[in-house]
Amino acid sequence: MSEILHFQVGQCDNQIGSKFWEGVCDEHGIDPTGKYVGNSDLQLENVIVYYNKASCGRFGPRAVLMDLEPDTMDNVRTGPYGQIFHPDNFLFGQSGTGNNWAKGHSPRVQN
Repeated sequence: MSEILHFQVGQCDNQIGSKFWEGVCDEHGIDPTGKYVGNSDLQLENVIVYYNKASCGRFGPRAVLMDLEPDTMDNVRTGPYGQIFHPDNFLFGQSGTGNNWAKGHSPRVQN
């Protein structure tokens, strides 16, 4: 059986990832606090692909959430399923990229 480590990087990934985890939790019968509330053995059959099970019986996503701005992480943490993530899985900088756009220059190719 495979184990998947899920990475969410940046604001867009974290917003999409939040919805992803809501769907995965619903599919496996995991409530917003990480407890199993499902009604089928099939839901628990492959739950370890995405989750680690703690000794208290709660399930936590095997995920790392990253962003340069702490605001995005705060939105995920205070969202409906924010409690399922372990606090150490949130990685963020102290200041964001705030309208900085990278410029790329390629050297001129001569024949």
